[in-house]
Amino acid sequence: MWLEITTYSLLIAYAVIVIGTAIVILLENRQPAKTIAWLLVLIVLPVIGWVFFYFFGQNVRKERHLHKRNFQILTHLMHTAKQQPPPHELPEAYVPLITAMQRHKGAYPTMGNELRLLESGADFIIALLRAIRAARHHIHVESYIFEDDPVGRLVRDALTDSARRGVEVRVIYDDVGCWRVPQRFFDEMTQNGIQAEAFLPVRFPSLTSKVNYRNHRKICIIDGVEGFIGGMNIAQRYVSRRKGQWTDLQLHIKGAAVGALQRTFLTDWHIVTEALITERSYFPDNRDMHRGGLMQIIDATPVSQYPEIEFGLVWVSMHAKRYLYLQTPYFMPTEPMLNALKVAALAGTDVRIMVPQKPDAFWLRLANDSYFSDLLKAGIRVFTYSPGFLHSKSAVADDTWCSVGSSNIDFRSFENNFESNAFIYDADTAQQMRDIFLRNQQECEEMVLKEWRKRPLLNRCIESLTRIMSPLF
Repeated sequence: MWLEITTYSLLIAYAVIVIGTAIVILLENRQPAKTIAWLLVLIVLPVIGWVFFYFFGQNVRKERHLHKRNFQILTHLMHTAKQQPPPHELPEAYVPLITAMQRHKGAYPTMGNELRLLESGADFIIALLRAIRAARHHIHVESYIFEDDPVGRLVRDALTDSARRGVEVRVIYDDVGCWRVPQRFFDEMTQNGIQAEAFLPVRFPSLTSKVNYRNHRKICIIDGVEGFIGGMNIAQRYVSRRKGQWTDLQLHIKGAAVGALQRTFLTDWHIVTEALITERSYFPDNRDMHRGGLMQIIDATPVSQYPEIEFGLVWVSMHAKRYLYLQTPYFMPTEPMLNALKVAALAGTDVRIMVPQKPDAFWLRLANDSYFSDLLKAGIRVFTYSPGFLHSKSAVADDTWCSVGSSNIDFRSFENNFESNAFIYDADTAQQMRDIFLRNQQECEEMVLKEWRKRPLLNRCIESLTRIMSPLF
């Protein structure tokens, strides 16, 4: 009897918890796709579904970490150290996009930037090591993954040498991204004069408020005058030349836009340490160093009012005249993004999307596959890259605009992660990125709608089920 009473009591308690959780999900007014996905998880996976939501689904915003006044102080310092182009020098076609990003996010456009696209991990690591060796005042490194492998140790040792000669060295690594990295790796940094901090460490009992909001950025700043932004973490797999190597992009910047990267890093540094660094020496005057290279650094955070990177990509998709080429390792777009791409293709724009043939997890390939029929029906060309894992997060349109950064085309990057992308309004850089895409395309297999429709019914069913869950990945 007591067993029955206990069992019924537990079932009733669990039912109350689940119903309460469902009400919370509904009242948060998330995107319908995400709301439905979480409700299905609660229903289809009893107990496990609730536990999964408890750890990964709570919409806990961390506004208390991002103090508006401190952000404005850093924005002012960045603004006074940059070269803002006069209105008549802004490209007319992109003035609405530039204005929107500047008005809401303080993403001021900057001129005076020397830009260099780095197509291999080896090029990136070599350029980074040279910049570290030449540093005189400070080095700031922010990476989702900082691996304890030959490449990671090489960069760590270079940072250690700089710290020993008096350079200030700060490192932010994501605690979840570096879960498998031994803590002693970062402790050795600290012991050698490097200030190394984990972004929102995941520790019980505060796990649930942090695990869902990760710092996915990959940026580096040297002396406030030289910087890097892109998709490359600090790990050996980005450098390997063996079959199955990772293909990625990183942008090397010298000039005024580095001030915007600095603001991003120091804002994140304030999140992890509560220390606000406002000395002007971190924002040197870069205005007359270079010419050209008009660009904006666009940051996205889960505490922002709008998903800025998503909005920017949607705007470009809707306004591209001749072509739009996208590379992304994970293609699980929000409805606005998916619809913008389809409208662009139906309107006659040459839209091409490139994804890896084999993502780094099988369920991610299933999720990617579930969207391909929609794309192909709308006239979008889809390419799967086979030589290795395509990790590039890039976009280029009309030989006049391009983007490179850390944001994937998926729900997590657009809504949950801390991300940074460079929006570049420079013909030379856009044409280089177009050429990179076309070279990669030669190593791809193009999907054909007629053949794609022939895949087994079981595959299509699994893909569709995975698609329902894609907002949660």
